Amino acid sequence: MLTLTHEELIELTGKARKSGQIEALRFLSIPFKIRPDGTPVVLRAAMEAALGHATKNQGPTPPRVRVPETRRVLVR
Repeated sequence: MLTLTHEELIELTGKARKSGQIEALRFLSIPFKIRPDGTPVVLRAAMEAALGHATKNQGPTPPRVRVPETRRVLVR
């Protein structure tokens, strides 16, 4: 799921009321938007990034280079 559920918001913020959740999210510096009904909506990726649990995209892994065995080349 892309967004946190109501239960997850309660667990994250420790608050059941939407005003308390908004206050806690601001305190934790977790980005959120407010729905037309006044409840906060938090993207799961934004919460993970704010709390330091997101994996950083470091790009593609470098290719592995196989070095040929040089013993045969050096032995005369």
